[in-house]
Amino acid sequence: MPKTAHANWLKPPGPVARGLKIGLLGGSFNPAHEGHLHVSEVSLKRLQLDYVWWLVAPQNPLKPACGMAPLPDRLAHAVGKYEHHPRIAVVDVETALSTRFTIDTLNALKHRFPEVHFVWLMGTDNLGQFDRWWRWSEIVAEGPIAVVMRAGSTLAPLRAKVLQRFADARVNNPAKLAYAKPPAIAVLDGPRNSASATAIRAQNFADDALVRAIPPC
Repeated sequence: MPKTAHANWLKPPGPVARGLKIGLLGGSFNPAHEGHLHVSEVSLKRLQLDYVWWLVAPQNPLKPACGMAPLPDRLAHAVGKYEHHPRIAVVDVETALSTRFTIDTLNALKHRFPEVHFVWLMGTDNLGQFDRWWRWSEIVAEGPIAVVMRAGSTLAPLRAKVLQRFADARVNNPAKLAYAKPPAIAVLDGPRNSASATAIRAQNFADDALVRAIPPC
């Protein structure tokens, strides 16, 4: 079992109330960029969410620590650039919960806030590697998932193992996804944003303070 015994005492990391529909966008946010904002705004509109929480991960298990800015710097950068959005909250919930993997974080949040309808959010750029996530099929069984189409990964929904295995779980009406019994997956298409953290770091477009905080490899 994950070390989340103290989840019952977790202070709400963002706006929370009975019946709210909240999207969870996890990632390194190294740095936060317009692509994250795009996924959030598309999800807010198409899924009719009340809020989106950005879950800034201490360390993505699938990414090397080399080239990763310290968590406080990534949090501060995301807050400074994007938390002015009235329906986005930037949170460090995995540190509070002592969780490392998405499935454990989801379980803990649902246990702590059973009155909230959570939806896991991701872009199609992450869809291809989703089957490498720890206990990925349990993530699908734990709650609804929304996948937002991103530029450069338009074929991901056709190739992704998760959508092949759970082909019968597709939800055609995104507005009903938050209330759907899992497994439930919606693919949200429309205008696409090509921003990526990798490109931003390579071109040194990130905030200078965050660039300086990234350790050399």
